[in-house]
Amino acid sequence: MTANRQKQKSKIWAVEWVIIAYIAFTLLLMACWWDKQVNPVEMLWMRARILLWMSAFWLLYQWRPCKLTRLMRVTGLMMTLSWFYPDTYEVNRVLPNLDHLFAGWEQQLFGCQPSLLFSQVCPWGWFSELMCLGYVSYFPLMVTILLYYFFKRYEEFDMASFVLITSFFIYYTIFVILPVTGPQFYYLAVGMDKIAAGVFPNLTDYFLTHSERMAAPGWSDGFWYHMLDITHDAGERPTAAFPSSHVGVTTVIMLLACHTRSKTLIFTMLPFFILMCLSTVYIYAHYAIDAIAGLLTGILIYAVLRYRAKKMELR
Repeated sequence: MTANRQKQKSKIWAVEWVIIAYIAFTLLLMACWWDKQVNPVEMLWMRARILLWMSAFWLLYQWRPCKLTRLMRVTGLMMTLSWFYPDTYEVNRVLPNLDHLFAGWEQQLFGCQPSLLFSQVCPWGWFSELMCLGYVSYFPLMVTILLYYFFKRYEEFDMASFVLITSFFIYYTIFVILPVTGPQFYYLAVGMDKIAAGVFPNLTDYFLTHSERMAAPGWSDGFWYHMLDITHDAGERPTAAFPSSHVGVTTVIMLLACHTRSKTLIFTMLPFFILMCLSTVYIYAHYAIDAIAGLLTGILIYAVLRYRAKKMELR
């Protein structure tokens, strides 16, 4: 093996540096807010486990560098996302909640609360199932786009994995400093009568000790409704509402699909992308402004990360 190939094999990937930087950033925030943190020891231990986890996949790739271990290394990085998402709540729960501002801006912009009214205007069971299907398609869409690049466009697999995974950590960085929970938590805490009347109280530190959420609207006996419940029970926390990372990341995925110019892939993913944009508001997960911001930031993040990935290729 040449010296250059050995260097390429042993180096830490750009996306791994992104995760390491995110860990360092959140550790700094934890240090600043140490006396207010609820589970600081568990949070530290979680970060240590993730670093060990990443090291294990790095060592595996050093031992046997090939397409399979490369895929396993990326898969290992993807799996950390499910650990970091609920952790955004553990970091930002010490900050005063901002939902009263976002619900107020929603009211000023639309003259109502779209998340409150959407399910009332469209109460049909079949529509509810479509919304739930759209929302739970989040992780299958990620897997699909990465596997497509791995098997069909392997020369761009590094780019796709860098853009996709880094987009998550950009959103996570926003979430840890912007404590907005979204309608499913805020509406329940305030009371639906006040929300319907356009009254949005400031809850300050209410979510420091409360994490109860509303049940999603729609056909509660539906298959996809139950799948949504399982997904929410597994990791949903009063955090990460603005901007909607579900819409933002799905926008990134859609743009990655468009980059392939595969009509089959594009038109297979397009219905799920549309459902995702609608479902986040329908199921009370987000305000409409969260979904709009998710769409706009998703486009921006994709453009910036694609440019960054291209610059790294030129080195």
